[in-house]
Amino acid sequence: LNAIAERAPRQHIRFLPSPDGDPGLVATKVPVLADHPLVKGPRFRQLKIGPGHRLDTKSSGVFVLGIGHGNKLLTDLYNCHLTKVYTVGGLFGKATDDFSDTGRLVEKTTFDHITREKLERIIAVIQGSNHKALLMYSNIDMKTQEAYELAVKGLIRPMEKSPPLITAIRCLQLALPEFQLEIHCLHETQQYLRKIVHEIGLELKSSAVCTQVRRIRDGVFTLDDALLRTQWNLQTIQKAIWDCQLKVKTELEKTL
Repeated sequence: LNAIAERAPRQHIRFLPSPDGDPGLVATKVPVLADHPLVKGPRFRQLKIGPGHRLDTKSSGVFVLGIGHGNKLLTDLYNCHLTKVYTVGGLFGKATDDFSDTGRLVEKTTFDHITREKLERIIAVIQGSNHKALLMYSNIDMKTQEAYELAVKGLIRPMEKSPPLITAIRCLQLALPEFQLEIHCLHETQQYLRKIVHEIGLELKSSAVCTQVRRIRDGVFTLDDALLRTQWNLQTIQKAIWDCQLKVKTELEKTL
């Protein structure tokens, strides 16, 4: 914002000695020093920017920021308890102290016995247990018409803070020892997702570490809405705000 070209300084009339050395004063236009950038400093010194759902240093993907009035909208979106989607990479055969592939190695195990069928069976168990918890924290009577309509629209979600909940999980790829999952979740942290990878390894009588956590959707925001580091300038940020306004408004009206 401060790099934008500013208007020319204001001019005022001063009576100064003649530059030709003639006696008397000459009316001259000179710029107002109060408008000089070295005097008034940068135009924008404070711009309130608030983070949405955070990403830790080992994660990547969609990270939403609110600017100015957008900070209030971030709070409203947070109260909608919208689902976030991640792609999570894993590697069988190792265990570390922090569940990531960069942590201190704790043990090595075999993984040749793992098949896609066994992996998907464990995934189904995880999804089933989390689905029961989701119904419990949603505070909805599942025998009512309201519950049926919400379920059809996919709007069953906890209305208050809850433990991390996985609403859907599926295997995208398995090429031993590597695998990749797609996880839809609420109220999670990236470290919680790494722990899920670790627990999947244990359930399969092996071990596993997380190699990647990438958020591909945060509520109404997707990778298509995200700006690369090279696109961080006023024009693209302004366009991104305009493009997302309608989606945010529609979601808030539908949910709240």
